[in-house]
Amino acid sequence: MRKIIHIDMDCFYAAIEERENPALMGKPVAVGGESRRGVLTTANYAARKFGCRSAMPVYKALELCPHLILLPVRFELYRADSARIRAIFGRFTELIEPLSLDEAYLDVSHLQTSGAAIAREIRAQIREEVGLAASAGIGPNKLVAKIASDWNKPDGQFEVLPEAVDAFVAALPVGRLWGVGKKSREQLSALGVETCADLRRFDKIELARRFGKWGLELWSLCRGIDDREVSPHRTRKSLGSEQTFSENRVALVELLAPMRELLVGLKEDQIQHHSDRVIKSLVVKLKFADFERTTAERAHSVIDEAVFEELLTEAWSRGNGRAVRLIGVALRFEDPDVPEQMEFFAAP
Repeated sequence: MRKIIHIDMDCFYAAIEERENPALMGKPVAVGGESRRGVLTTANYAARKFGCRSAMPVYKALELCPHLILLPVRFELYRADSARIRAIFGRFTELIEPLSLDEAYLDVSHLQTSGAAIAREIRAQIREEVGLAASAGIGPNKLVAKIASDWNKPDGQFEVLPEAVDAFVAALPVGRLWGVGKKSREQLSALGVETCADLRRFDKIELARRFGKWGLELWSLCRGIDDREVSPHRTRKSLGSEQTFSENRVALVELLAPMRELLVGLKEDQIQHHSDRVIKSLVVKLKFADFERTTAERAHSVIDEAVFEELLTEAWSRGNGRAVRLIGVALRFEDPDVPEQMEFFAAP
């Protein structure tokens, strides 16, 4: 039986800022959003008590918590601490699948020690060496371990033994399952499904008829079945950068200069860190003043400013004159694990 641990750092960015400046301890702190028009990257637990959360617009967070302390993002510092934490993981296993700077899956099936004891030791070493708190979930697969890591937050852990998986998952709200978002919850609720136990009333055929291939996944997930391996070489699928404006941009021409600046940074990042990857397509994203988003994408193998300008024009046209509050540019990469398709026709 596999032993999978999901480690999730508690309020990672904000916790690092508190460690660097102990005077912040106990005060509501958020990272990100250099102006009222930006969005929060994370908020500590003191700020969450007021309703502040990641991805919330700064102006909304300040309405909820007027004394919120806003700090700029310091990615170099966060990456350095993430690397230190990753090194601690490496003392226990080579099977580490990072999900982001602040969370990862570990497969420790090869160790004789219990998963709970291993997780406890990892968390103790992180606290001692990095000065940060981590929460952990332990289970026989990735689905259960990730859900369990939320059970005793912050600075806690929870283990679901193999014999307890069935009852543990049955009682879960169906929204806790991987891939079930707001629209999916609404669709399932219309069928009288609120929990995984409710979902188990439907057989594979019925779920496949209603939801296609995803219905077959749901049948397995609501029973706590997840055969996904911990993949140490998780391949990045895209690379991007974006900017939220201090004031809305009301004309297409006003978006050209900031887009070109973003492209400079994007190209540098691609050359320095991802020069071995094959570019599949170019993407431009706009967020309008009413927070509606749109993206324009085109297959292209190199960073081409002219193509990005055409995509910007396309995305802008969908706004029907609406002002723009955010612009983003991105590259999508070819998946190196997918073989190239045979060409049926020779190029002219």
